[in-house]
Amino acid sequence: MDHTERRRSPRAKVARPLRVRPSEPRDVHFDETVTSANVSREGIYFLSRRENYYMGMRVFVTFPYTSPTDPMNCEYIGQVVRVEKLPNNKFGIAVHLGVTLNYGASSTASARIRA
Repeated sequence: MDHTERRRSPRAKVARPLRVRPSEPRDVHFDETVTSANVSREGIYFLSRRENYYMGMRVFVTFPYTSPTDPMNCEYIGQVVRVEKLPNNKFGIAVHLGVTLNYGASSTASARIRA
Protein backbone atom coordinates (compact mmCIF):
# COMPACT_ATOMS: atom_id res chain seq x y z
CA MET A 1 0.00 0.00 0.00
CA ASP A 2 1.36 3.44 -0.95
CA HIS A 3 1.51 5.88 1.99
CA THR A 4 2.99 8.79 0.07
CA GLU A 5 2.42 12.08 1.84
CA ARG A 6 0.26 14.34 -0.33
CA ARG A 7 0.15 17.37 1.93
CA ARG A 8 2.08 20.42 0.80
CA SER A 9 2.80 21.59 4.33
CA PRO A 10 3.30 19.65 7.57
CA ARG A 11 0.58 19.33 10.18
CA ALA A 12 1.04 20.50 13.76
CA LYS A 13 -1.03 19.25 16.69
CA VAL A 14 -2.73 22.46 17.75
CA ALA A 15 -5.84 22.48 19.94
CA ARG A 16 -7.56 25.85 19.50
CA PRO A 17 -11.21 26.80 19.23
CA LEU A 18 -12.67 27.34 15.78
CA ARG A 19 -16.09 28.25 14.48
CA VAL A 20 -17.59 26.47 11.45
CA ARG A 21 -20.76 27.20 9.50
CA PRO A 22 -21.96 26.39 6.00
CA SER A 23 -21.48 29.03 3.32
CA GLU A 24 -24.14 27.76 0.90
CA PRO A 25 -27.81 28.64 1.57
CA ARG A 26 -28.89 25.18 0.34
CA ASP A 27 -27.07 23.44 3.23
CA VAL A 28 -28.73 22.90 6.59
CA HIS A 29 -27.72 25.86 8.75
CA PHE A 30 -25.57 25.25 11.81
CA ASP A 31 -23.06 27.28 13.76
CA GLU A 32 -20.57 25.02 15.51
CA THR A 33 -17.68 25.84 17.82
CA VAL A 34 -15.19 22.96 18.06
CA THR A 35 -11.49 22.48 18.80
CA SER A 36 -8.86 21.85 16.15
CA ALA A 37 -6.94 18.57 16.32
CA ASN A 38 -4.22 19.67 13.91
CA VAL A 39 -3.52 22.49 11.49
CA SER A 40 -1.25 23.34 8.60
CA ARG A 41 -0.73 26.44 6.53
CA GLU A 42 -3.50 25.36 4.17
CA GLY A 43 -5.86 23.23 6.22
CA ILE A 44 -7.42 22.27 9.48
CA TYR A 45 -8.72 19.01 10.98
CA PHE A 46 -11.27 18.79 13.76
CA LEU A 47 -13.78 16.41 15.32
CA SER A 48 -17.52 16.93 15.23
CA ARG A 49 -20.70 15.10 16.16
CA ARG A 50 -22.56 16.70 13.24
CA GLU A 51 -23.51 14.49 10.29
CA ASN A 52 -24.05 17.48 7.97
CA TYR A 53 -20.50 17.63 6.58
CA TYR A 54 -19.81 16.19 3.13
CA MET A 55 -16.97 16.15 0.60
CA GLY A 56 -16.87 19.39 -1.37
CA MET A 57 -19.00 21.31 1.15
CA ARG A 58 -18.06 24.98 1.34
CA VAL A 59 -17.83 26.36 4.86
CA PHE A 60 -16.89 29.51 6.71
CA VAL A 61 -14.12 28.76 9.23
CA THR A 62 -13.08 31.25 11.90
CA PHE A 63 -9.68 30.28 13.31
CA PRO A 64 -8.66 30.90 15.97
CA TYR A 65 -12.02 31.78 17.47
CA THR A 66 -12.50 33.41 20.84
CA SER A 67 -15.71 35.44 20.64
CA PRO A 68 -17.93 36.95 17.94
CA THR A 69 -16.52 40.43 18.56
CA ASP A 70 -12.80 39.64 18.81
CA PRO A 71 -10.97 41.69 16.14
CA MET A 72 -8.25 39.00 15.93
CA ASN A 73 -10.69 36.43 14.56
CA CYS A 74 -9.78 35.42 11.03
CA GLU A 75 -12.52 33.97 8.86
CA TYR A 76 -11.79 31.82 5.82
CA ILE A 77 -13.80 30.24 3.08
CA GLY A 78 -12.92 26.56 3.16
CA GLN A 79 -13.88 23.32 1.46
CA VAL A 80 -14.35 19.97 3.15
CA VAL A 81 -11.85 17.55 1.62
CA ARG A 82 -12.32 14.54 3.92
CA VAL A 83 -14.99 13.21 6.27
CA GLU A 84 -14.06 10.24 8.45
CA LYS A 85 -16.58 8.23 10.47
CA LEU A 86 -15.05 7.72 13.91
CA PRO A 87 -16.13 5.75 17.00
CA ASN A 88 -18.61 7.22 19.50
CA ASN A 89 -20.72 8.99 16.86
CA LYS A 90 -17.94 11.40 15.92
CA PHE A 91 -16.63 12.53 12.57
CA GLY A 92 -13.15 13.71 11.61
CA ILE A 93 -13.45 16.69 9.28
CA ALA A 94 -10.57 17.96 7.11
CA VAL A 95 -11.01 21.40 5.55
CA HIS A 96 -8.79 23.06 2.96
CA LEU A 97 -8.65 26.75 3.83
CA GLY A 98 -8.90 29.24 0.99
CA VAL A 99 -9.11 32.99 1.03
CA THR A 100 -9.72 34.98 4.19
CA LEU A 101 -12.72 37.27 4.37
CA ASN A 102 -11.15 39.73 6.80
CA TYR A 103 -10.58 43.19 5.45
CA GLY A 104 -6.87 44.01 5.35
CA ALA A 105 -5.79 40.48 6.20
CA SER A 106 -3.57 38.36 3.97
CA SER A 107 -5.38 36.80 1.04
CA THR A 108 -4.60 33.14 1.75
CA ALA A 109 -4.61 30.80 4.69
CA SER A 110 -0.93 29.99 4.23
CA ALA A 111 -0.07 33.61 4.90
CA ARG A 112 -2.05 33.64 8.18
CA ILE A 113 -1.51 30.23 9.76
CA ARG A 114 1.99 29.59 11.01
CA ALA A 115 2.07 26.06 12.31
